[in-house]
Amino acid sequence: MKRLEEITEYYGPLLAKGAFELGAIKLSPQAPFTWASGYHMPIYNDNRMFLSKPKYRALIRDAFADMIESLGVKADNIAGTATAGIPHATSLADMIYKPLSYVRSSSKDHGLGHQIEGIGKEGYNGQNVLLIEDLISTGSSSLKAVEAIRNAGGICNVCLAIFTYGFQSAEDAFHALNPECEFYTILSYDTMIRTACDTGYITSEEADILHQWREDPFGWGEKRGFPREVK
Repeated sequence: MKRLEEITEYYGPLLAKGAFELGAIKLSPQAPFTWASGYHMPIYNDNRMFLSKPKYRALIRDAFADMIESLGVKADNIAGTATAGIPHATSLADMIYKPLSYVRSSSKDHGLGHQIEGIGKEGYNGQNVLLIEDLISTGSSSLKAVEAIRNAGGICNVCLAIFTYGFQSAEDAFHALNPECEFYTILSYDTMIRTACDTGYITSEEADILHQWREDPFGWGEKRGFPREVK
């Protein structure tokens, strides 16, 4: 059985190259992007771009399956976060032949008011639920999904995601859950930067800027002359 490090070291660079090819990850340290929050950031991520290529959907599915085996995760149900986690949760659930559910960011304001779809009145009824997410940023949306699953009677102690920015705040937030929830990603921020350098997408100087951003993402723009735009 392969170790987790071997799996991510294999799939991570392949996924990073695909992300650059498709524009799922864009890097611009010198002319940063303006996020919806108004902050200027040197990176833009949209993992929905992977949906356009069957080979990358398959790569993500296979990576998740290998990670499950390596981690020894028991998954009675695969839950995807709405909406970006749903396609990959579906592919994985089909591959390993498990029930599928998905978790909204909040309960519906109509009908039966469900937050989780794909489960009956009894909820998860003690099932081990594996959460599939597309991106781990600060971790707040993922944590809400974990809590929703637990409130619905599921045991959710593991979350798998495609990519993470590697913020310490996300690590701290996941560890603060009781019981703790661990998250693992196919592509790490460090591997993404290394691959960007190896492929000539960015220079070593730009890589240093990107590392600085991760240390202080919400203060980075202000320090470089890009104050937050308040709308």
